[in-house]
Amino acid sequence: MSTQLVLDMLARLRLNGFAEALKLQMSSTVFLELAFEERLKILLERELTHREDRRMSRLWRNCQPKYRTAIIEDIDYRSRGGLDKSQLASLASCDWIREGLDLLIDGACGSGKTYLACALAHQACRAGLSAWYVRAPRLFDELKLCHADGTFRKRLAEIAKIQLLIIDDFTINPMGARERNDLLELLDDRVGNRSTIVMSQLSPQNWHAYLNDPTLADAIMDRLIHRSHKIHLESKESMRKRTAGKKS
Repeated sequence: MSTQLVLDMLARLRLNGFAEALKLQMSSTVFLELAFEERLKILLERELTHREDRRMSRLWRNCQPKYRTAIIEDIDYRSRGGLDKSQLASLASCDWIREGLDLLIDGACGSGKTYLACALAHQACRAGLSAWYVRAPRLFDELKLCHADGTFRKRLAEIAKIQLLIIDDFTINPMGARERNDLLELLDDRVGNRSTIVMSQLSPQNWHAYLNDPTLADAIMDRLIHRSHKIHLESKESMRKRTAGKKS
């Protein structure tokens, strides 16, 4: 059987990683010294790596993060007060996402909330978990349109499947009755099952007053506070300057 015929068959089977590894093996005499089983193992490992890389790329693309180059390894502890290495190491394991816990991050403008959340989202995608980054104003605008065209329940069901939802700029705008109700519906689908990161310049202890509806505020805070990790960031230098060149 010709080499090209084998490669064509691999292409039809979409075994692209396997095909690339086979080309490498056939172009080098080094692999001739290996047993058949060892060569096959190398080919299969290359295919698995190829598939994992493609899945990671797709998950990260679908996340739509604000900072596409944000990674845990680039977190600078020296520029952030309130960020504990052991806590971040625990969050980087993604076990909290698998357990359906939440993360609340607050801090002044430029303290690095968004970069940190995007880095954690990237870590989730590395682990094969789905994520979606969205600013609160855009989220509520989208849900408003969904109400108008009758797709609200469908969109909520889609969001409920996302394993890590990242809501940025929470509390940046006044929240009306519809937004409060939509937020409660969204969180109710996720509590104990899916994880949410919420970032705000306002401390969580002030969110109840911000929501400006005691009954709904109690329900919303109950779903956010009791099963969540919390991080308060104190920036020594604006992270906007440090990450200005990292967007793409």
